[in-house]
Amino acid sequence: MTGIDGLGGSSGNRAGGILESLRTGKIQGEEARLKAATDALEGTFYQELFKAMRESVPESGLLDGGSGEDAFTAMLDQHLADVQASRSEGGIGQALYRWFTRGEGDGA
Repeated sequence: MTGIDGLGGSSGNRAGGILESLRTGKIQGEEARLKAATDALEGTFYQELFKAMRESVPESGLLDGGSGEDAFTAMLDQHLADVQASRSEGGIGQALYRWFTRGEGDGA
Protein backbone atom coordinates (compact mmCIF):
# COMPACT_ATOMS: atom_id res chain seq x y z
CA MET A 1 0.00 0.00 0.00
CA THR A 2 1.38 3.41 -0.90
CA GLY A 3 0.94 6.56 1.12
CA ILE A 4 -1.58 7.74 -1.43
CA ASP A 5 -3.64 4.55 -1.11
CA GLY A 6 -3.51 4.88 2.67
CA LEU A 7 -4.74 8.46 2.78
CA GLY A 8 -8.34 7.57 3.21
CA GLY A 9 -8.04 4.62 5.52
CA SER A 10 -6.44 5.29 8.84
CA SER A 11 -6.03 8.29 11.00
CA GLY A 12 -2.69 6.95 12.23
CA ASN A 13 -0.83 9.59 10.30
CA ARG A 14 -1.46 13.28 9.90
CA ALA A 15 -2.73 13.03 6.31
CA GLY A 16 -5.10 10.20 7.20
CA GLY A 17 -6.40 12.15 10.18
CA ILE A 18 -6.95 15.26 8.07
CA LEU A 19 -8.82 13.36 5.39
CA GLU A 20 -10.96 11.62 7.99
CA SER A 21 -11.80 15.03 9.47
CA LEU A 22 -12.72 16.30 6.00
CA ARG A 23 -14.93 13.27 5.38
CA THR A 24 -16.78 13.54 8.69
CA GLY A 25 -17.25 17.30 8.45
CA LYS A 26 -15.07 18.17 11.44
CA ILE A 27 -13.28 20.76 9.31
CA GLN A 28 -15.77 23.44 8.32
CA GLY A 29 -15.54 26.14 5.69
CA GLU A 30 -14.31 25.91 2.13
CA GLU A 31 -11.05 27.73 2.83
CA ALA A 32 -10.18 25.58 5.86
CA ARG A 33 -11.04 22.41 3.97
CA LEU A 34 -8.85 23.39 1.03
CA LYS A 35 -5.96 24.27 3.34
CA ALA A 36 -6.29 20.95 5.16
CA ALA A 37 -6.39 18.98 1.91
CA THR A 38 -3.31 20.71 0.47
CA ASP A 39 -1.44 20.17 3.75
CA ALA A 40 -2.35 16.47 3.68
CA LEU A 41 -1.11 16.20 0.10
CA GLU A 42 2.17 17.84 1.05
CA GLY A 43 2.64 15.40 3.93
CA THR A 44 1.99 12.46 1.63
CA PHE A 45 4.47 13.85 -0.90
CA TYR A 46 7.19 14.04 1.75
CA GLN A 47 6.38 10.54 2.98
CA GLU A 48 6.72 9.10 -0.52
CA LEU A 49 9.92 11.11 -1.06
CA PHE A 50 11.50 9.73 2.13
CA LYS A 51 10.39 6.22 1.19
CA ALA A 52 11.99 6.50 -2.25
CA MET A 53 15.18 7.96 -0.78
CA ARG A 54 15.42 5.11 1.74
CA GLU A 55 14.89 2.51 -1.01
CA SER A 56 17.79 3.99 -2.98
CA VAL A 57 20.29 3.10 -0.22
CA PRO A 58 21.75 -0.38 -0.78
CA GLU A 59 21.41 -2.85 2.08
CA SER A 60 24.58 -4.69 3.07
CA GLY A 61 22.72 -7.45 4.90
CA LEU A 62 25.13 -7.14 7.81
CA LEU A 63 22.75 -5.24 10.08
CA ASP A 64 19.40 -6.17 8.60
CA GLY A 65 16.65 -5.64 11.17
CA GLY A 66 13.98 -7.47 9.20
CA SER A 67 10.32 -6.57 9.34
CA GLY A 68 10.70 -4.77 12.69
CA GLU A 69 13.21 -2.37 11.20
CA ASP A 70 11.00 -1.89 8.15
CA ALA A 71 8.03 -1.00 10.34
CA PHE A 72 10.11 1.38 12.44
CA THR A 73 11.61 3.19 9.44
CA ALA A 74 8.14 3.49 7.85
CA MET A 75 6.80 5.08 11.04
CA LEU A 76 9.87 7.33 11.30
CA ASP A 77 9.46 8.46 7.69
CA GLN A 78 5.76 9.13 8.32
CA HIS A 79 6.55 11.21 11.40
CA LEU A 80 9.31 13.16 9.62
CA ALA A 81 6.96 13.83 6.71
CA ASP A 82 4.25 15.09 9.07
CA VAL A 83 6.71 17.38 10.87
CA GLN A 84 8.17 18.69 7.62
CA ALA A 85 4.73 19.41 6.17
CA SER A 86 3.56 21.19 9.32
CA ARG A 87 6.67 23.40 9.46
CA SER A 88 6.99 24.07 5.76
CA GLU A 89 6.61 27.65 4.65
CA GLY A 90 6.37 28.16 0.94
CA GLY A 91 6.10 24.43 0.28
CA ILE A 92 3.99 22.42 -2.11
CA GLY A 93 0.88 22.66 0.09
CA GLN A 94 1.03 26.44 0.22
CA ALA A 95 1.70 26.69 -3.51
CA LEU A 96 -1.31 24.49 -4.27
CA TYR A 97 -3.48 26.48 -1.88
CA ARG A 98 -2.48 29.75 -3.59
CA TRP A 99 -3.08 28.22 -7.02
CA PHE A 100 -6.56 26.96 -6.12
CA THR A 101 -7.55 30.27 -4.50
CA ARG A 102 -6.07 32.58 -7.12
CA GLY A 103 -8.55 34.99 -8.55
CA GLU A 104 -10.88 34.78 -5.55
CA GLY A 105 -12.01 38.17 -4.40
CA ASP A 106 -10.98 40.01 -7.56
CA GLY A 107 -14.19 39.37 -9.45
CA ALA A 108 -12.71 36.67 -11.68
